[in-house]
Amino acid sequence: EEEEEEEDGEGKEEEGIEAADGEEDFSADANLFDQEGGDFAAPEPDDVKESFERPFAKQTAEQQGSERQKAEVKEEPLSEAEIKETQPSRKRPFSEQGHGYYEYREDRSYGRAKSPQPPAEDDEEDFDETTVAIDTYNCDLHFKVARDRFSGYPLTIEGFAYLWSGARTTYGVNKGKVCFEVKINEEMAVKHLPVTEPDPHVVRVGWSLDSCNTQLGEEEFSFGYGGTAKKSTNCRFENYGERFAENDILGCYIDFEAGEEVEMSFSKNGKWLGVAFRTKRSVLGGRPLFPHVLTKNCAIEFNFGQKDPWCTIREEFTFIQHVGVDQRIRGTVGPKSKSECEILMMVGLPAAGKTTWAIKHAAGNPAKKYNILGTNAIMEKMKVMGLRRQRNYAGRWDVLIQQATQCLNRLIQIAARKKRNYILDQTNVYGSAQRRKMRPFEGFQRKAVVICPPDEGLRERTVKRTDEEGKDVPDHAVLEMKAHFTLPAAGEFLDEVSFVELQQEEAETLVKQYNEEGKKAGPPPEKRFDSRPGSFRGRGG
Repeated sequence: EEEEEEEDGEGKEEEGIEAADGEEDFSADANLFDQEGGDFAAPEPDDVKESFERPFAKQTAEQQGSERQKAEVKEEPLSEAEIKETQPSRKRPFSEQGHGYYEYREDRSYGRAKSPQPPAEDDEEDFDETTVAIDTYNCDLHFKVARDRFSGYPLTIEGFAYLWSGARTTYGVNKGKVCFEVKINEEMAVKHLPVTEPDPHVVRVGWSLDSCNTQLGEEEFSFGYGGTAKKSTNCRFENYGERFAENDILGCYIDFEAGEEVEMSFSKNGKWLGVAFRTKRSVLGGRPLFPHVLTKNCAIEFNFGQKDPWCTIREEFTFIQHVGVDQRIRGTVGPKSKSECEILMMVGLPAAGKTTWAIKHAAGNPAKKYNILGTNAIMEKMKVMGLRRQRNYAGRWDVLIQQATQCLNRLIQIAARKKRNYILDQTNVYGSAQRRKMRPFEGFQRKAVVICPPDEGLRERTVKRTDEEGKDVPDHAVLEMKAHFTLPAAGEFLDEVSFVELQQEEAETLVKQYNEEGKKAGPPPEKRFDSRPGSFRGRGG
């Protein structure tokens, strides 16, 4: 039987993960779900201090580690042959576990944990809305924005050091000749990364539409110049310009007056590198392009014109801050209160189609700017040369997945403090997990979306997924999830429940069948045999 404890209203109050947007509370990240069995232990205060209290201070060579040469920082290898030298292609063996398995282990542990208190909401910002600055609503959750809103850096603790982190600005442009500058302030210490990790420090700068994701240069109408002399758009990488690294200054130019085309170009330390991108004005259709940065373990700073130029600026180009506010276009403005935000909790067995539905729903509702919270979304931010790591990762896949699920745990807690719209893309079949995961989002519109295909359809999808990716979740784990599969209901922690594919009555019949099937199979192997003290009891999202 599923082990559950009643929710503890007197549970320890969380102090929060991230400071209010625009403020730097470097100690707040220490308070995390404190679950029995080490489910996700908070880092020691000294570790938090080391990771957060030096966002822009230049580190000594000893602190950064002498094993890496900064001048040789690489963003993407020049060819697939080169990437095979550092990350030889291999298909994940079926014996290795995927993210679904670690979701299962974590969800199972929720019944043994105290329920978290809803976190404090981020304070309202006192900020001049006419200023061009980093948009705290239009950046990754793990991108820390400084108080002045002109600089920032990514989280680098634990598995976050593998992730790219991006941010766009509050205003974009669709006319004139406009520019901005970016300085690479610091290559942050990531000594916990293996020395075999490619591209530990790298930055891309450029322009993108407000509707694009934060992975600069990896989709249409997203144009980036990266630190290994590569330009990219729509995930196509080509040689361009020169390499850049710590202390270098990049100039980013856009020219809407180049005839029928819009031209984008860059400079390094004042040296113009030539035109990198041309796109038809008619294709843009008057839509504005926004300054954009994507960083991996580097602290950056923007100059939109709030300071004197750091380097020589091309003639006839104007800093974006000096463009009249009536000539700039404001990006999407976020919700004003939690009551305007919604979180959609996906519910369904592995391979049911939750991620597919979440991606389609987010794409079909661009005005809501959904943040998808799931291990798949985390892996999208761990790309190498624009490719997901399972296709070319030389290390242990299960270890990387565990680190990704740890990152997801932190992002969920950060998310509860931010006024945004979310889709929680996990299995969430345990009733105890459903309650605990929704509790921090009190005040949001909390909704569940149940993906319950016919049993035959689920079997077909499972086979297809196994053929393509390897076995994600072992059979015994699926059986235990079936035994404890609980359909959510509107009530204390959910405002609404909707069903995709099988509707409620048919879904209830099938889930009852799953419950019986799972209970007949008995407990999973580790419950029967694994009595080792301190054995791993589940981490991650």
